[in-house]
Amino acid sequence: MKLYVKIALFVVVFIAISGILAALYLYNLKHTDMAKAKPDFIITATALQKEFEENEVSASSKYNNKILEVTGFLESLTQADSSNLSLSIKTSNDMSSVICTFATIPDPSKLKTGDEITIRGECSGFLMDVLLNNCAIILK
Repeated sequence: MKLYVKIALFVVVFIAISGILAALYLYNLKHTDMAKAKPDFIITATALQKEFEENEVSASSKYNNKILEVTGFLESLTQADSSNLSLSIKTSNDMSSVICTFATIPDPSKLKTGDEITIRGECSGFLMDVLLNNCAIILK
């Protein structure tokens, strides 16, 4: 076999093995336990929504992919099925809220509309609502 064919074959095998190892690492990566995680920012739902509304670019660079602890009043609770629960925290803007989705489902019977609630989750951006993923309810 010619030398350049051997080198090309080695590079292809190296890239394939690297890809397989990266995929295995990402597949086995565990979510952060938000109930025990230290928040990067502690903020009210109204203040968070207002920051995104006033300057989305600045707020996105500040909060995206960060762990936030958000306090506000429960506006609505939606359970699509037994594995999907999302809740919305009221802000001062009637057209916008903070939407929280959960990795592990809390007991929805303990949650009532209008109750003050504190949620810790990872901010994933702003699309008319501020989105928090992998959330956990924080008991004070």
